Amino acid sequence: MTSARTTSDAILDCAQSLIVAGGYNGFSYADIAEVVGIRKASIHHHFPAKADLVRALVARYRREAEEGLAALEQHVGDPAARLAAYLGYWEACIAEARAPICLCALLASELPVLPDVVASEVRGHFRTLAAWLAATMERGAAEGGLHLSDPGPVEAELFMASVHGAMLSARAYGDPAMFGTITRPLLHRLAG
Repeated sequence: MTSARTTSDAILDCAQSLIVAGGYNGFSYADIAEVVGIRKASIHHHFPAKADLVRALVARYRREAEEGLAALEQHVGDPAARLAAYLGYWEACIAEARAPICLCALLASELPVLPDVVASEVRGHFRTLAAWLAATMERGAAEGGLHLSDPGPVEAELFMASVHGAMLSARAYGDPAMFGTITRPLLHRLAG
């Protein structure tokens, strides 16, 4: 049984779309009110300040990402295949314009101007993703399926930076295929 979509969910969904399109400072509560079809006061009822709204959005994004990573852990046993599935997820999101860029990667580019509560959530996402990548890579190396040139945490940061950079390149060129062009060699290098 699925739960009904709430006003809070609609506000968060709209805010995410607006942030992906124009960044943290690229939207206002008036923009959300117009899209969702509610008054600004209703948004303030759910999220008193913009920092509260975006912190809640990033927290939700982190939960969903952690659930996705856990699902990969549960359903994809081979670490190399798990990394390929992770890349495949993003490749499909970008190609279908469902999620043309990682929300936290986009917000990380604005870190100096973000409120501390939002910046903390963004940093938390990066730490969680890096830890998952490092553990996956180290397991793959221990099993012999992956060949690491550097320690797992360093390889994880390189991988993560390349994936986020590939998202930016796909966006800059207006070419979703650019993501796969950039990320496919990551797996080939790790598979050695």
